[in-house]
Amino acid sequence: MNKKIKVPLEWAKIRDLVFQALDLELIENLKQDPHKVNREILSIIRNIISIGNAYISLDESNALASMICDEIIGYGPLDSLMNDHSINDILVNGPFNIYVEKEGSLIKTNKFFISDRQLLDIARRLVNKIGKNLDEAHPLVDSRLPDGSRLNVVIPPITIDGVSLSIRKFGAGNRTFSELINFGTLDESMANFLVIAARCRMNIIVSGGTGAGKTTMLNVLSQFINDNERTITLEDAAELRLQQDHVVRMETRAGGEDGRGKVTMRNLLINALRMRPDRIILGECRGEEAFEMLQAMNTGHNGSMSTLHANTARDALSRLESMVLMAQSELPLNAIRRYISSSINFIIQISRLPDGQRKVTSITEVVGIESDQIVTHDIFKFKIHEERDTNSKIQGSFVFNGLVRRSALYDAAQYYKLAEILEDLMMKAGGVTK
Repeated sequence: MNKKIKVPLEWAKIRDLVFQALDLELIENLKQDPHKVNREILSIIRNIISIGNAYISLDESNALASMICDEIIGYGPLDSLMNDHSINDILVNGPFNIYVEKEGSLIKTNKFFISDRQLLDIARRLVNKIGKNLDEAHPLVDSRLPDGSRLNVVIPPITIDGVSLSIRKFGAGNRTFSELINFGTLDESMANFLVIAARCRMNIIVSGGTGAGKTTMLNVLSQFINDNERTITLEDAAELRLQQDHVVRMETRAGGEDGRGKVTMRNLLINALRMRPDRIILGECRGEEAFEMLQAMNTGHNGSMSTLHANTARDALSRLESMVLMAQSELPLNAIRRYISSSINFIIQISRLPDGQRKVTSITEVVGIESDQIVTHDIFKFKIHEERDTNSKIQGSFVFNGLVRRSALYDAAQYYKLAEILEDLMMKAGGVTK
């Protein structure tokens, strides 16, 4: 929808009068029956019109009553968007500009809030539900909704054009490699390779940009963790959905205005190392905790995984170097690189292409270090073709470059009795191992 949304001025006035007249206790008792709530609101609207405080048509009265009902019971105009499983992100830029991300593309919807006041009231109620405040002293809130969706709210004067509200929806269920293959995110050989890597307890970094699908990939990989392994997950906002029984989930905490009660990712990671984990899964590595994460990967917690923001596998390694320096500035760079090369086995690079498609653009092995430089090898690579399909979608193919003979995966596959399967897979992928 491109034309500008115009809401009658009377709607905002009537909404405020409705909330002044509402019997909140009655509404609370009626919440289980939206039809009764709607009738009560409609009755109040008609009364407001009858005494001459404002006037709107019968059709407008019904539409306004429905919007106020949605606001009281749920997310207001966002209700239907929250229930649409094809939508990944909901982005609100003021009351009349609501966008969604669907199939990799941003689309403006025909949804709207009645006024700035309604948008702010709904944002505050969402934030209050999770035990936080939204006001001039707390104009920025980043947290998790009860259903697991990530919520970010910014209000004026930080935002210039009204309240900004962003929701990264929590998926209705775990994706599988079969689904990702059907979506064209990767091919069967790559999926089977990653299954073996996960089962053989390789240390894996999933790298990519915002919205590329890093957490989705981490969730899929976690499905191949053995049930008898103790796994600890550490996140800023809980999005991982491990199906195993023996899982301990932990989440960071912002703390009060004076910083008391704050629990950082580094705090969680240091504590997790004392909890006898078999594997540690870090939702996102973004700072000083990188050093402890590498320490965990290097001291017997094989099969640990994390995501980080980077555009290529090489960029991911550079970011790790920078993050370790944040925590251990006295360490020389060559020592940090040796530490990284001995800790990480594979980097899965995921990208969201300009046309919205999500692709695993490379699966890279960290082979070792030579002349103080980390040596990597792209096992799989997505090669973009020049021609587009009939819908102007980017075309390409997944290319197998072979697995180096000195790969740590070979030894692990022997131990886990998956060596023959790995050899067969490599042969079927169309290349001879190097």
